[in-house]
Order: sequence, then C-alpha cells, then structure tokens
Amino acid sequence: MAEGIKDKAAIIGMGCTKFGERWDTGVEDLIVEAFKECIDDAGIEKKDIDAAWFSTCFDEVNIGKSAVGLSSTLKLPFLPVTRVENFCASGTEALRGAAYAVTSGACDMALALGVEKLKDTGYGGLPDFGAVMGTRNRLVLPNLTAPGGFAMMATKYFDKYGLKPDEGKRMLAHVSSKSHHNGTLNPKAHLRKEASIDKIVNAPMIAWPLGLFDCCGVSDGGAAAIVVRAEDAKKYREDPVYVKGIQIALSSGEEMMYTDWDFAHVETAVHAAERVYKEAGVKDPRKEIGMMELHDCFSITETVTYEDLGISKRGHAKEDIESGFFDLDGTIPSQPDGGLKCFGHPIGASGLRMMYEMYKQLQGKAGPRQIDDPKLGLTHNMGGFPPYNLISISILGL
Repeated sequence: MAEGIKDKAAIIGMGCTKFGERWDTGVEDLIVEAFKECIDDAGIEKKDIDAAWFSTCFDEVNIGKSAVGLSSTLKLPFLPVTRVENFCASGTEALRGAAYAVTSGACDMALALGVEKLKDTGYGGLPDFGAVMGTRNRLVLPNLTAPGGFAMMATKYFDKYGLKPDEGKRMLAHVSSKSHHNGTLNPKAHLRKEASIDKIVNAPMIAWPLGLFDCCGVSDGGAAAIVVRAEDAKKYREDPVYVKGIQIALSSGEEMMYTDWDFAHVETAVHAAERVYKEAGVKDPRKEIGMMELHDCFSITETVTYEDLGISKRGHAKEDIESGFFDLDGTIPSQPDGGLKCFGHPIGASGLRMMYEMYKQLQGKAGPRQIDDPKLGLTHNMGGFPPYNLISISILGL
C-alpha cells in the first residue's frame, strides 16, 4: 500500500523575488534573484545540486517550451532539468517533482524553481481561456473569462446559502481587506496598501458580484526551493521544514457535464484535501492546521476553499470570516503574506511563493507578520475554473 512521502523530504533553503511590475528585469533576472537567495539560505553551492524542476506556465511570455531556459540561465553543469506546467499549480508541481526525486533516492539534492514574466508581455485583461485550455474547450467555452466563471460561483453560493447581495458582498470584502492588511506587512508584496471593507464593496464592478478588489492581478516574479531527504536535512541547517504531504486532483470534466454539481464548491479540492490529510496524518484540520496560503484568485475562491478544506462547515464560512478566524491574529491565519491578491500571481511561481511564506513562518522569520507558535502550514493552488480545474495541496511542518 502506498504510504506517501510524509517526513521523507525536507526543504533546506528557499528564495523569492519581490513580486510586481518588474519593468526593470527580464525573466532571467528573476530566475537568478530567486536562485541566489535560495542557495544562500541553504548554505550550498550550485555544484551540490543533482537535478532541477522548472515551472512556468505560458511559453509565449517566458523563455520557451523546454527547461533549457533554466539550465542556460543558471549555467547548470549538464544536470537533468525538467520543465513542468500545470496551470496555477505549476510551482507546486516543481516542488512535488523535487520531493519525489529525493524521496525515491534518484538524487540527493534537487532544485525547484518557478518564474513568470507577465506585466510587459501583453498578458492581461480577459484572455481567451477557451483557447488556453485546448481546442476542444475553445468550442465548448467560447466566451469564458475568469471573472465571469467565478462570479457565477459567487451568485450560486449566495443563493444556496440564503445570503442577500449586500451580505455576500461584505463577506467577500472582508476576505480581500484582510489580505490587503497582510500585504502591507510584506516588503516583497506587489500591492501594499490597506483597503477597507467599504472601499472594496463600492469599487468598480468587474463581473457582479466581484468588484475590482475581489480579483487578483498578474505579476512578475520567481521563487525557488532546495529539497533533500529528511534524514540529511540537519546536515545543512538546524531548522529545515519537512514535507508532510503533497497531493493533486484534476477534474474529469463531469462537473461541467451533469446537473448534480451545485456550482458552490470545487469538487477536486475536496478530493485533494482528503488525500493530503490522509498522507499527512491530519484528522481534524480545523484544529491541526495552523496557517494557510490559499489560491485567492478571487475572493469567492478563498471563501469556498475554507469549506472545501473542511475548515469551515458548509454554508458557514461567513461566520468564520466575519469573526476574524482567518485574520492574521485569528485562529488559522489565511494569506499571511497577502496572498495572490496582494503578494501577486506570477503563475509559474505562485505555488512556490506560498511555500516560501510557510517556510519562513515555521522558522519564525516572517518579520512583522509572524504568526505566534505556527503549527502545520497548508498551501492550496487552483488552476482552471469552478467546473473544470486542477487542485494541488501541500502541508509543511517542523
């Protein structure tokens, strides 16, 4: 029986660039910036690395379809380098590949690095996601946009759980306002300004009920991790962070084809959560998870994810949100670094950026946003749309 990789792989170093409109840098600069912090943090040299996994999502706006861009930029000495892409979970896929490699004994030390350069390449607005998701889906979903798809989830959630429009809007606004506050404490975040609930509620509309502050933007940035086998971790540092579980689930497409899915939750997240909790040995996530970095591409996504992860009861996320349960000083802080909403969302780097925050928090090195006595940290990526998506979840701890 498969037993998973709990406590078999450890992260001994991480690096993360500042996210934002990095007009002054190219993608190669972002790779080097993340890599340099990462190996300095690990106390290793480039020659110590045995293999690498490189995540980036859009070929057209980065450095091509292969992994040669990473090996040539870092001048890696003829190492095996694998390029991975799995939409918004690409960064987590790179870490998963590195963790599996060291756990299997295929290598002793692996690099996972993710990067995306979006701001000065023409990516933005309302891209043709039907085309991005393949020829078949261009025919099935000819007018699909991300704000539209998640706005439909928000209206369905309001309807299913009896929320009046103004109640639902204020619930979502609290989610974004909390992340804006956290972002002000993070010097690497893209957006570092407070936003009140009233300001968010009254902001220009993108796709009702999602206004400007309910939507994350796109950013430039990179992040990296060095992974070794758990038994070797303390040879490099006193405070390594251990991988407790990494799981991924992908839609079969059935949510989009049948009428028994309610459009008020993400079914793949439920399955991924069940698997990762089993792998990590988590019995009661509401009591055992200490902090989270969730895929808040939209405020409604974060809201339903609280329930999909089994943290909040179905239909009761509003109570937890408004009680401050997920605030920085709450029971389970969510998005302590500002999340996609404020740290930013360079797609190929986001999964590793989330792990960077959990890594720093667990080591007690998160500065003014440091959580008291952090326990297990959970990261969650979602790529795609409510009825057609992939979910990747990791759990990290000491």
